[in-house]
Amino acid sequence: MKYALVNPNWNFEGSIYFGCREPHLPLEFGYSRALLEQAGHDCVEIDAFLDRLSLDEIRHRVKVVHPDITVLTTAPSYLFWRCAQPELRVPMEVALAIRDVAGTLAIVGPHGSTTPVPVARKIEADVVIRGECEEILPQLAGDWRTVPSIVYRESNEIRSSGGPHASDMSALAALRWSSETIAKHSHHHHRFDVTPSGPGAEMEASRGCPYHCTFCAKENFRDGYRKRPLPVLLDELDGLIEFGAQYVYFIDEIFLPDRALLKAVAERNIKFGVQTRIDLWNEETIDLLGTAGCVSVEAGVESITEAGREFLGKKCRASTDKLANLLKAAKRRIPFVQANLLKMPQDDDAAVTAWRNELRKSGVWANEPVPLYPYPGCPDYTRLWGVPDDEAWERAHDYYLKEFAKFSDVQDNQPAPLVQLETGGHVC
Repeated sequence: MKYALVNPNWNFEGSIYFGCREPHLPLEFGYSRALLEQAGHDCVEIDAFLDRLSLDEIRHRVKVVHPDITVLTTAPSYLFWRCAQPELRVPMEVALAIRDVAGTLAIVGPHGSTTPVPVARKIEADVVIRGECEEILPQLAGDWRTVPSIVYRESNEIRSSGGPHASDMSALAALRWSSETIAKHSHHHHRFDVTPSGPGAEMEASRGCPYHCTFCAKENFRDGYRKRPLPVLLDELDGLIEFGAQYVYFIDEIFLPDRALLKAVAERNIKFGVQTRIDLWNEETIDLLGTAGCVSVEAGVESITEAGREFLGKKCRASTDKLANLLKAAKRRIPFVQANLLKMPQDDDAAVTAWRNELRKSGVWANEPVPLYPYPGCPDYTRLWGVPDDEAWERAHDYYLKEFAKFSDVQDNQPAPLVQLETGGHVC
């Protein structure tokens, strides 16, 4: 069978989305392509975000492929599945543009992983994959009644076959991207030490997280912690370097201290960035991280009080003073270090400002605390309303807009209501 894998040309006007708005490698489609081709299927990727394609251009490319199955994602990349834009406006527009040339329309992404039925209805999809998609997509070529982790249409009814899927990370091969694709990726995600002069890329050393913080929307995808085999990881990294990548961002939910990996990366001519928890590191492993070529660390602190961190379920092993000292130690070895903060009722505003100023004196950047969005699929949502239902995204969005008068310092405008976003209030 012939598959078309479509990454839309994303637009976030009016959205609460505060992730990076540059194109990133669609890793989920990279793995999927490899498994589809291994199973004997033809596969074409259409990265409309990278190539800045209009709806007409997307439609033309899909029509030329003449696919049996078109796969459309509802989030920019695996990097942002945990903090995706709540609205489905862009996938809905793409689906409308390609519906008559798409063949079977399959949806992947965080939205359908948590609330598959409303996603299937809004996008008018034939099938929605719950959880990580790469191992499920080849099975769509067979009898859907035997395929796990999908919601699908049959005889004008929507049927379900199991909960979210978690991929076997030990079985996924090293990703291979063309030199042309790598050359187009000029963005170095979360890098601020230099102006990029060559291509950047993304990859993952692991997937999932052993912690269960209440704010993290990972219960239905990318949940349980799984490491990729080191030889496979290095094979993929070497391929990126061969095609000109000068910087790699590890999209891992949590990049843990791994001496074998860091020593191997140190032998290669590559700079990289990570997201992690600074309380899991010490000065020796921080030194190893810097020696390996790390130039950017995004560290989740979230709250400056033990009460706040306990409320978030972080199970933090360090005091606030210890966290500050570790961040400062990291900054002595790594050009850019960021401490992520959330807006917490347990934290005094003046104390937060003083703590941020103290870190700033040492060169560590701590963001202005960001309001917490109760994503469906995170424990915070469940604590407020229970198991997500068909109105989960609308409920979370309305709560967020009503609860907070001020939003993220990376949001330019007041976010719009979800219904307005999905019914044409903000058009691409």
